[in-house]
Amino acid sequence: MAVAGCTKCIKYMLFFFNFIFWLAGGVILGVALYLRHDSQTSNLLILQFEGHQAPGTFYISVYILIAVGAVMMLVGFLGCYGAIQESQCLLGTFFFFLVILFACEVAAAIWGFMNRDTISKELINFYDSAYIKAVDVSGSPSKDSAIKVLDVFHTTLDCCGKGDDTPLFKQVTGTLCPRKSAEDFLRSQSCHDKLIELFSDKLYVIGLAALVVAVIMIFEMIFTMVLCCGIRNSPGVY
Repeated sequence: MAVAGCTKCIKYMLFFFNFIFWLAGGVILGVALYLRHDSQTSNLLILQFEGHQAPGTFYISVYILIAVGAVMMLVGFLGCYGAIQESQCLLGTFFFFLVILFACEVAAAIWGFMNRDTISKELINFYDSAYIKAVDVSGSPSKDSAIKVLDVFHTTLDCCGKGDDTPLFKQVTGTLCPRKSAEDFLRSQSCHDKLIELFSDKLYVIGLAALVVAVIMIFEMIFTMVLCCGIRNSPGVY
């Protein structure tokens, strides 16, 4: 026998929230794919210098997001089907996966907060290692490759240098930033600031999406428990 009264209302509310959850999974998957193929981050993270690849911590986070988005879509579909069919088994399975996802999201949020500056710091260190070689007046063997690496940074981020104004930097600005005029240097931001800004914006988008999903998941867990209790107490359930 189908549930009735308030429990029936909970059933359709759970279906609605599951549908939103499924859509949120699709949005997170889409955002993750966008971040993976974004031209700014892609141009920087494919760089190599002296046999070392640019730090890929950001891509690890993106791959985790892709997996989370795909799992959310699968779990959301399971919740929608379980709610419509009023199946305690499907709803119980859905609740189990929901708790796992919620725990993973909380753990990822804590890790992300503790390491929020890691990505930009790693790329800043990578930039600085190339910068040191590029301004080396003694002419090191890797100077040309260092200049090419810096050119990608300067072109992608529209920046030049580390924000210092040393005599050595003034001597090599024409080589490091050939596309900029003297007036441009008055407005140009340092690449350190640009890298921090770039990844802060990306992490803000990820954090906002995670917060919305967490709120939806809390409501879903509550509605799932209420609906399971209503199904169990309905006449004809065995």
